[in-house]
Amino acid sequence: MEEKTITLVQDSFEKVKPIAPEAAEIFYSKLFELDPALQSLFPNSDEDMKIQGNKLMSMLGSAVAGLNNLDALIPILQDLGKRHLDYKVEEFHYQTVGEALLKTLKTGLGDAFTPEVEEAWATVYNTMADVMIRASYVKL
Repeated sequence: MEEKTITLVQDSFEKVKPIAPEAAEIFYSKLFELDPALQSLFPNSDEDMKIQGNKLMSMLGSAVAGLNNLDALIPILQDLGKRHLDYKVEEFHYQTVGEALLKTLKTGLGDAFTPEVEEAWATVYNTMADVMIRASYVKL
């Protein structure tokens, strides 16, 4: 992965950190708007969704920070992908999650979400999703 891509994602995520709870809310709102059936995979209560949102932002923050050391990040993503099987996540859900993530970043970052930043995030998300999918669904 190109250094510029990593830098764009890491720098833009720094701007998301102060609004992490709101970003998580936006993300799940966008996700359920894109695919209402996904709501059944998540907790019903607002309090549990806040906890889920904290987990999401924490995991995303760790993954973004780990982009400088992909050799260490890849096994973590592989494990995460396998754990998502237990949550009934299907392979096609990754596309919807990626779309919701980009829409969330666009909303949360506003003008700072330039086409270059969007492309960097798409590259990073697709790379991470590919690792998770290969670990979970691809039989070699």
